[in-house]
Formats: sequence, structure tokens, C-alpha cells
Amino acid sequence: MEQRIISLQERARAGESQSEEVNGRASRLNDELVGMRKPDQQALQMATDRHVMAQRKAEEAKLKANQTQGQVPATDAIRQKALEQIQKANQDVHQSEAKLTALAALQASVQAQGKIGPWLESKGLKESKRLWQELKVEKGWEPALESVLRERLAALTGKSINETLSLAQDAPPSRLAILLTDGIDQSDSKPPAGFITLLSRVQASGTIAGVLQEWLSHIYIADNLEGAALVTQQGHVVTRVGVQLYAADSEQAGMLARAQEMESLEKQLKAQQLIQSEARSELEQANANYQAAQQAADQARIAADQSVQEAHSFQVEKMQLLQAEEQYSTRAAQIDSELQEITQQLGQIQEANAQINTQLTQSESEKAALQNSLSSAQQHLEQAESARELLREELRQAEMTAQEAAFTTRSLQQKINDLQRDQTTARTQIMELQDRFDASQTELKGLSDEAAQNKLQTLLITRSEREAALAKARTEQEAMQHQLREADEARLFLEQTLQPMRDRVVDLQLREQAARLSYEQFTTLLMDDEADLQDLAERYSPELRASSLQGEVTRLNNEIQSLGPVNMAALEELTSSRERKSFLDAQSADLNEAIKTLTDAIAKIDAETRDLLQGTFDQVNTHFGRLFPELFGGGHAELVMTGEEILDAGVQVMAQPPGKKNSTIHLLSGGEKALTAIALVFSLFLLNPAPFCLLDEVDAPLDDANTMRYSEMVSRMSGKTQFVFISHNKITMEIASQLIGVTMQEQGVSRIVAVDITSAVSMVEAA
Repeated sequence: MEQRIISLQERARAGESQSEEVNGRASRLNDELVGMRKPDQQALQMATDRHVMAQRKAEEAKLKANQTQGQVPATDAIRQKALEQIQKANQDVHQSEAKLTALAALQASVQAQGKIGPWLESKGLKESKRLWQELKVEKGWEPALESVLRERLAALTGKSINETLSLAQDAPPSRLAILLTDGIDQSDSKPPAGFITLLSRVQASGTIAGVLQEWLSHIYIADNLEGAALVTQQGHVVTRVGVQLYAADSEQAGMLARAQEMESLEKQLKAQQLIQSEARSELEQANANYQAAQQAADQARIAADQSVQEAHSFQVEKMQLLQAEEQYSTRAAQIDSELQEITQQLGQIQEANAQINTQLTQSESEKAALQNSLSSAQQHLEQAESARELLREELRQAEMTAQEAAFTTRSLQQKINDLQRDQTTARTQIMELQDRFDASQTELKGLSDEAAQNKLQTLLITRSEREAALAKARTEQEAMQHQLREADEARLFLEQTLQPMRDRVVDLQLREQAARLSYEQFTTLLMDDEADLQDLAERYSPELRASSLQGEVTRLNNEIQSLGPVNMAALEELTSSRERKSFLDAQSADLNEAIKTLTDAIAKIDAETRDLLQGTFDQVNTHFGRLFPELFGGGHAELVMTGEEILDAGVQVMAQPPGKKNSTIHLLSGGEKALTAIALVFSLFLLNPAPFCLLDEVDAPLDDANTMRYSEMVSRMSGKTQFVFISHNKITMEIASQLIGVTMQEQGVSRIVAVDITSAVSMVEAA
């Protein structure tokens, strides 16, 4: 009764402490509710307006960026066209310059006059102009003029006959014509009717015109070779006594044509350079326009990106305000709910305290009555104390006998822990026997020492037999373990010796394959050489190796080489080569077929892998989409592949708890990330469930509500899988059917305490 009174007092104190704790919790919740700051609706509205404006601005910036980006290809096309034009103009200029340079070099080399150059330089005539340099010939009539004038076309200008004859005293090394400009009659002689002079196709001024009048006044032009004293456009000359056909027979031929062509090339080059300059200006303008368009596009794209970032920042601000408002509403509702629960809990605590006080009063009255009974019982106890002392020794002997019997019986059935529990039970029974002395005395009279001794002997015999059987079983077990170890050692030895044998087999197979190939090659070679196989078989032993015949082969090769190059067997070699080619073609076809087979196998494996991986991914995604709302009480989650090829693609987790619009999993809190990971792990576990599952403090970052949903899911899944979890959470411990804890009652000494929840509940209900 005193223990009951102490228990009631402790319960009363615990109730008061719990009441104070609940009141303190209610006070903290009220303080938290008062201290919570409600989000400003005006700020939320402003953030929403800024977000809308930023989105509109971002859309306009994107539209402008698209427009400016669309202008870039057009300017680029214009730039490319201008670039092509400048390239064509450069090419034309380069071609004209190269052609003009070549013609100028040719003219310069012709003007050098070979051997006559030093002679002209010695006479001071090096810089004198030649006749062809002062003529303008109608296009196409250059060959005719060259045919008539020939070396006179390169004539130098002289003043008088005497001066010219003085030059003849030191004759030039080659033919040279000199014009006499003094005393030339430039009177114009009219051509015969119906004829046109060659002079009409040549333009000259000054005294040169008089010279040409002398040389060309009687040379007429014609369209063909019919006539007299005529010259054609091709340079052929017709006289009364013969026909002179013209051909370029000297290095000076074509000087007039080249001069005309050089003049036209210079004009063409100037025009092309002008076109090139215009094209270069157009290209510079096109490049400037393209760069301006590119810069405008870049600036527009940067402005669009900045607008998008600004809109994103405003969206984040808006989402933060919305989340703050939602968190405020949720937390306020939770605080109101908890305050209501606290109010109900306070009522229950007060009611329980009243009941405890009533029971405490009744227990104190019962204690007084029991104290009176205790006084009378103590008097009877003192009278029986002397008799109890006499019987104590016999009782101890009986206890030892019974305890040995119990120890002997249970040692073969239970472990040391059961024996300790039996000892505790026996001590408890001894205390009860001491309290119930009268019942023990009656029971002691009925005991027989002889029966106990017989029973003890029987139990000792049984124990001996079972110990012998146990020793025999242990001996057999040790023998079997020894045999098992020997068998394992033999197996390991065989495995160790098996690998060299396998390597030897592989080596022999490779050698056999090499020998077979060598045999086929040697057979083919012998057949190609039309060797006498019977003679070879009689001459050489079958055990003879090819390496031993290398010296003989070398000797025979030397003899064959000493015979000289003989090609009598060309047809046979061609036939052999064809056969060899057919053999190689067959092998190539086999290799191609093998490659095709391997390619098909790889494609089939890839297809099956894709199908299996896609099926597995779909199943896990389905489980993940179902478990996530169960753990969060709503929301949405899915797995998304980050690539087009499933074999190379990654997997991204998209999770949105209820009430959140997050775009990435990194925005979740620690508990939400842990709960998302639990849903994903359980989704994989459902794909291929195991009989056991170990969870190590999975619920550590979870609050009470999420822990409750997590515990419910584990309870549902425990029907097919046994879960072993480590936890410090009371809610998680409540779902366990057995608890195993570690306690340290003494410093440095740990003990394992196991609690069977079913047995504990049964004991509480029975109590």
C-alpha cells in the first residue's frame, strides 16, 4: 500500500509537471503566434505587378531580339555577295595584271634585241624609240603590217644618210633598219581606183608618217589572195610575180599585237581596278552593316536575357512572398489546432489528477487499516519466527535440490539467460514461501527425501545421457567440419591446379589451330608446286618439324636463285594466285558475315537493353508517382530522362510538394528532400522487393506529420518484407513489434535490452 501511495504521489507530481509543460507549450505557441509577422498583401500585389510587367518586358525584348536576329542573315547574305564580287574583281585584276606583266616582260625581252643590245648601247641608241612604239594600227591588221615591214618595224630614227652610213662602218651584229627623217616628201599619192592602201590602217604623226608613206603607199589590202601587190589581214603578200605567205618566224613577231593588247589591258585593268574599288567599298559597307546587325542582335539578346532574369527574380520574390503567406497560414492553423489539443489535454490532465487525488485519499485510509492488521500479524510472526528458523535450513536444502533439478532440466533446453530468469523466479518463490510460512510448513510435511533423491538420481542419469549425446554430436560435428575444411582445401587446390590446365588447353588449341593452318598452307604450296607427295612421304619422317627443314629450304632457294630469273611457271602462278584470291575472298566473306552477325547481335542486345531499361524506368516512375503523394499528403513527382538516347541519358527527379511551384529539387527543404529520397528508394524497392530491409535513422530530418505518414507506409509494406530500422523517434517506435535498445546502467558497461511489444501489451492489459 505504501508503494501504491508512492506511485500515486509520483503520478500526481508527473501530472502537475505535465500540466506545467503543457501550459508552457501553450504559452510558447501563443508567443509564437503573436510574434509571427503576417506577409504584407500590398508587397505581394506589388511583386505580382512587377512580375507581370517584367514578363511583358521580357516578351517584348524576345520579340525585338528575334527581329534583330532575323536581320542578321539578310545582312550576312549581302556581305557574302559583296565578298564574292570583291573576290571576282580581285581575280580579274590579278589575271589582267599577270597577263600585262607577262606581255611587258615579253616585250622587254624582245626589245633587248639579243646581241644588238650592246651595239646600240655603244652607239648611244639604247634609249631610242622604235617605229612600232609610235604606230597605232587598226585592230586585226597587225600581222599584215608586220609582214610588210618585217625588221623595219623595229627601225630606229636617223637624221641624214651620211650619219647613217657612218654607223655602217661598225656594222651591227644583226639586221637593223634606220629611218631617214630629213628630206622626206610627204606628198600623198592617190591609190588606184578600187584599192585601199595598208597605210589607211595605220596612224602615225610627224616624220614617221612620211616614212610610212614611202614604205606602205604602194601596199594595198585585200580580203583574199587574188590580185597584185596586195596584203591580206593575215599578212600574206601577193605580187605580180609570186605569193609570200606570212608566219611568225622571229621573236619580234607579234610586237604590234602585243603592244595593242597591252594598251587594251591597261585600259581594262584601270576599269577593273575601279570596279574593285567600288566592290571593296560595298564590302566594307556590307561588313559594317553586318557587324551593326550582329551587335544589335547581341544587344537585343542580352537585353532579352536581362529581362528574363529580371522577370525570374520578380517571380522568385513573388513565390517567396506566396510561400511566406502560405507558411504563415499553415503555421497559424497548426498553432490553433495545437492550442485546441493542448486545451483538451489540460482538461484530461486535470481530470486524471482529480482521480489520482481521490485514489490517494482512499489509499491513505486503507493504509491505516492495514497498519493495524500489520501489528497483529507481526505478533503472530514473532511467535512463528522461532519455528521458521528451525525449518529454514531444511527449506534451503530443498531449494538447493529443486534448483539443481531445475538447472539440470533446463540446461539442455534453454540458454544462460533462461537460467538466470529461472533463478530470479526461484528467489521470488523463496520470498513468497517465507511470507506464507503456514503453507510452506504443510507442504514441507508432505515432502519425502527418498522421492526427491530418486528423482534427483533420475535427472542426473538423464543429464549424463544427454551430455554424452551432446559430446558425441559435437564430436561428429567437429569431424564433419574437419571433413568440410579438407573438402574446401581440396576444392581450392583443384581450382588452383585447374587454371593452368585450362591455360594449357587454350595454348594447345591455339597451337593446334596454328598447326592446322600451317598444314593447309604447306599443302596448298605443295599442290601449287605439283610436288610428289608420295616421294616426300618416303623421304621425310612425319614427325619432322618445319623448322628443321629450314636449312634445306634455304639451300634449295639459293639453288633456284642461282638458276636465274625463269618465268616458265607464270601461268601456274597466275592460277595459284587466283585460287589464293578465291580462298581469301571466301575468308573475307566469312569475316564480313561474322561482322554482320556481331553487329546484329549488338543491335539486338541494345534493343533488348533499351526495352528492359524503359520498362524498369516506367515501373519505378509509376511507383514514385504513387508513393510521393502518399508521403507528402499530395503533390506531384516524376522521373525525367535528360537525353534522347536512353542508354546514355541521365535521370532527373522532378518533385513538387503540395502548395509549392518549385522548378528544381534543390529548392526543397532538408526534410522534403529526405522524404523525396524515401519515396524514390521505396519505388526501387517495390520493383524488386527483398525479404529484409534495413533503415538507418531515415526519419531523423522529418517532423511529426511526415514521420506519421512514413510510419504508415512502412507498416503497410511490412506485410511482405521484414523491416529492421534504427530510430530515436517515438512515433516510429510505436509501429515496431519488437524493440531492441542499448542502455548503460554502469559507466562503460553497455547492455542490450529487448522488449517484445506484444508481450508487453499483454502484461499491461493483464495488470
